[in-house]
Amino acid sequence: PRRLRGLAWLVGGGVVVALFLLARSSYLLFHTGVELFSVVVGCSIFVVAWNTRRWVSNDYLLFLGVSYLFVAAADTFHALSYPGMGVFPSFGPNEPTQFWILARYLEAFSLLAAPVFLTRRLRLVPVAAAYASVTGFGLLAIGRLGIFPACFVEGSGLTTFKIASEYAICAVLVGGIVVLSRHRSSLAPQVFRLLVGAMATTIAAELSFTLYADVYGVMNMVGHLFKVVSFFLVYRAVVATSLSTPYEVLFRDLTLSHARAQAYLDMAGTILVAFDVEGKVQLINRRGADVLGYAADEIVGRNWFDDFLPESRR
Repeated sequence: PRRLRGLAWLVGGGVVVALFLLARSSYLLFHTGVELFSVVVGCSIFVVAWNTRRWVSNDYLLFLGVSYLFVAAADTFHALSYPGMGVFPSFGPNEPTQFWILARYLEAFSLLAAPVFLTRRLRLVPVAAAYASVTGFGLLAIGRLGIFPACFVEGSGLTTFKIASEYAICAVLVGGIVVLSRHRSSLAPQVFRLLVGAMATTIAAELSFTLYADVYGVMNMVGHLFKVVSFFLVYRAVVATSLSTPYEVLFRDLTLSHARAQAYLDMAGTILVAFDVEGKVQLINRRGADVLGYAADEIVGRNWFDDFLPESRR
């Protein structure tokens, strides 16, 4: 209901305000909360996608689920390595920034590629293996091998590579919006708007992260607030909407299937009727409508047994 959706947005806005106030008092706690939220959302997307994969006619959601699971893994390392956490004592501010860039590259390219699987089947094992390989190598390159390009230098701030990467990620996300727009007919309108909003706020977050010189600075906080909004929108699009309106999201192409079924039924020369468990007509072919003497839309929704069968035949 609209009132509940409004309440959800109100609660979401309240959370953002609360996080802002929290950042003013304890930035480390604020950062940990934001990152844990994104990790939970990423894992939730995977859980929903995995458990609904047999019901869905396309693999868009499954691909997002797999990709966001690995995004969540990179975000976990980012959160645990942040200055002040103490989990990785040998790390400075550079390593968590590198983990951040790794996670955002994974997220951006995943959102760019995801619409492909609205029309193509996903080869799950190769795709999961590819994500595991890329993510694993990235984590090793940062944490062990030390070959990932530097992203933050104490005393001078962000490196050229970090800033260029943020702009590159923004460009990839713009491409993701364009590609998704070309496939918008395959998605429910609400889901399309939420996903575009998620990518737009991610772009805003990335632009914010080109402007900070301190990992505890204001622009760093602004970027993380945008990230909360972005992941909340993805949550609304994929998790909440999938669970609350599954027919609209998970079975979006049922309308097309209905039209194809109607076309096949109309080719038949005998009455063909489909009705639900209550006896209400869901489909009737052209021949059936002609025999009964009604237009098809005057028959659909009415009780087949009560309205169209003589009592002696019911």
